[in-house]
Parts: sequence; C-alpha cells; structure tokens
Amino acid sequence: MKVVFIFPGIAETGFNKSGQPIEYCWLHQGLCTISASTKAKGHSVELIDLRELSGWDEVRAKIKELSPDVIGITVMDVDKDFAIESAKIAKSCDSRIKVVIGGPYASLVPKEASSFSSIDHVIVGEGEISFTKLLDDIEKGRPSEKVIMGEPPDLDKLPFADRELFHFQEQPLERFLQLPFVTLIAGRGCGHDCSYCQPAERMIFGNRIRRRSVANTIEELKILRDKYDFQSILFNDDSFTQNRKWIFEFCEEYIKNKFRKPFICQSRADIIVKNEDMVRLMKRAGLCMFIIGFESGNQRILDFLRKRTTVETNLKAAKLCRKIGVRIWANYMLGIPTETKEEVMDTVNMILKIRPYRPSPTFFSPHPGTDLFDFCNEHNLSIVERSVDYLRSSSKPKVKNIDYDFIQQAIKMSKKRFLDVRLARKIDFIREQRIKQPLRKFCTSLKLQ
Repeated sequence: MKVVFIFPGIAETGFNKSGQPIEYCWLHQGLCTISASTKAKGHSVELIDLRELSGWDEVRAKIKELSPDVIGITVMDVDKDFAIESAKIAKSCDSRIKVVIGGPYASLVPKEASSFSSIDHVIVGEGEISFTKLLDDIEKGRPSEKVIMGEPPDLDKLPFADRELFHFQEQPLERFLQLPFVTLIAGRGCGHDCSYCQPAERMIFGNRIRRRSVANTIEELKILRDKYDFQSILFNDDSFTQNRKWIFEFCEEYIKNKFRKPFICQSRADIIVKNEDMVRLMKRAGLCMFIIGFESGNQRILDFLRKRTTVETNLKAAKLCRKIGVRIWANYMLGIPTETKEEVMDTVNMILKIRPYRPSPTFFSPHPGTDLFDFCNEHNLSIVERSVDYLRSSSKPKVKNIDYDFIQQAIKMSKKRFLDVRLARKIDFIREQRIKQPLRKFCTSLKLQ
C-alpha cells in the first residue's frame, strides 16, 4: 500500500521553512521507527513535513500528487489543530483515504480524537506493531475498530529508525556541538511520578521503563558513524540514567568501540548526587551536558509537583557537575498553580546559584492526561484556549491567578548571568576578529596565505 505520514509540528516554526535552518530541528523518532516498520512489511512510504510547505494549499496539492491509500499523522497536544486540519484536507482530496492518528494526543484523549469525522482510526500507545497490522486489515478489506490499543514492541526487534524519512540534517541544540549531529532513543517510559507528567507517560509507554540492549544501541551507533560520521549526539530518553548497570555497560562499550563523540542526555538531580562514579565514567565516555529538570527552588512546590527531590539536592547536583566538568541545561517552571511570588523568587535564586550553561525556563502548562491538568480543571484554573498555547516557549498565560508580568521579570532575572556571559562571548569574538583581520591582510601581503 501507499502510505504517507504527515508531520504537523509547525506550532513553533510555522510554514515555509524549506532550505532554512530550523532551530532544534530533530527527527521525529516515533515516525521514523514506524516508517521503518512499515517499509519492512513491504509498503511504500512518503512524508509530508508541514515545515517544508508554504501553506494549506500546498498541503492539499501534495496529498493529491502523492495519492496515498493511508495517511498517518503523529499528534502532540501543541500540534492538534494542525493535525486535524491536515486530516480534513486529506478527506476533501479523496474520501477513500484512510486517516490514522497516533502520538500523545491520540493516546491521552482517544475519545476526543475519535470524535472527528475526518479520522478513521486512532492508535493508543505505541504504533509500530498495531499500525502495520491495521495496514494489513485495510489492504485485505477486513473491518477494524476506530480506537485501537497499541501493542508494546520488543525494542530490540524493531528496525532502526528510518532517518531518510525526513529531508534535513538534524541541528544541535548548542553551538559547541559539531555537525553532523544525530538524536537517538535507547529506551521508552519513565520510572518517576511527577504530577506535571504522570500518569500521561505511563498511559503511552506502560508502567515501567523498557530499554534497548546495549548491544542493540551500539549497533545503531556504528551504522550512524559509518553512514553520517556523526560528531555529536543527543540521547533523547526521558530517563537515560535511570538504570545504573545499563549506563556502566553502555559507557564501557562506547569507549571500547572507539566512540569519542560528545553526547548529551537527560538526568535527574537525585540520580546525579547518588552516582558520582557513574557521572565520572559518562564524562570519560563523552558526556558533555546534562539536561536536568530542576523545576523549582522551593521545597513546597517540589513536593506539590511530586518531584521526589529537594532544593539541596538540586544545588548539590549542580556543584557536582561543575566539579566534573559537565555542562548543565537547566529546565525549570514558573507560574505553577498555588505558587506565590516568594516561591517564584526561590527558583530564581536557585538558578542563579546553579549557574547553568543554558537556563531553560518555561511557563507551566496543564497538559491533558496529567494529574496537574485534572487539578487545574477541578479548580477552574486553565486558560489554555488553542492547541498552540501548549507550546513550551510560548509567553501566553496558561493558568489563572498568576501575575505573568511578574513571571516575565523573574525569568529575565534568572537568565541574567547567562545573558551577561553570552554578551561577554560576543565581545571576545568581535575583539578576536578585529585582531585576526589585520593579521590576515598582513599575511596576504607576504603571500603567506
């Protein structure tokens, strides 16, 4: 069958980004893995990436040109409106096209997702097995349920991600990382219980972390090295450092197989402070930055978020990273329900003490499927109106009873040191260029260049 996947993620970038660098432009690993599984069953696959198109008229033209039997759309909360519009256009082009959606939105609110007449099937959870089974049913004319529960696959048995599905080179999230840059996921799920994330994560991936074997992960890295000669990598797991034994084995194999490329991964402050030897081994293997969800500098708020850590632990983790030489990408939230201005300033002061390489603040968003989403609904707090309002970098207010003007000022204060350092780096760069330019001219005159 002819399958066309649609990536509707234009909430941040917008249309018409073809040929332009897209900040934090990474592959969608889920689509890439489902694409690989679909191709393995003998179906043809194409991609419509809305970022590459000029607008909805070109989306319509592209669907007509490709004339698919089935369209598959991955949908996050922030992409819902664009995904549904894509589905409507597909049906208007040819009502015989079967439209299937999956991803977090479909998994967390399947009843709502299945209510759209332009949607034929909704896959809840993981889609590699269930989507290809559905294709078989469609091809043979067998009836299928509208809402299909996904089957969790054995991750080691999945084909490696079809990176050729997307038509661009992934871009690193920091300038010190060299191209080619790649992303990879070594496991699915999260073993923690934060109220801004759970139980949504468990609803998608199950109650436990499922991890690829070290051998399987290293095998894909070897292929990426041979094919792309990658120079830096992001492991985009939600809980990359959760399994100490796995990390030790992975680092040993990473070093043994002569990988010397720097990598970034996510971790938690409590894991870092309890595993200094593990962090040192990761640093030796190539770890150059941890992405850490510190979230708040106030203990009451950390407890409210069910973070299961402390402000003291956050500061200790930062101190340990500085000692070992691991950069910190610091995620933190402001505008959390019940948070006072004094508690906001506790977070600002914590971030100033942590001195992260990259401070990454955001307004709290009440995402469907989470306990804090239910809390906001029960107390009539949410003021999210459109799917794009879930955008992490959005400056639009999310919940009631929050002074967002104050929050904006607090964010500026928390980033002051970062902005000062960035300005200093620019000044140093300008001075360096002013020195180099006359030197180049002098060398040219001596015919030394």
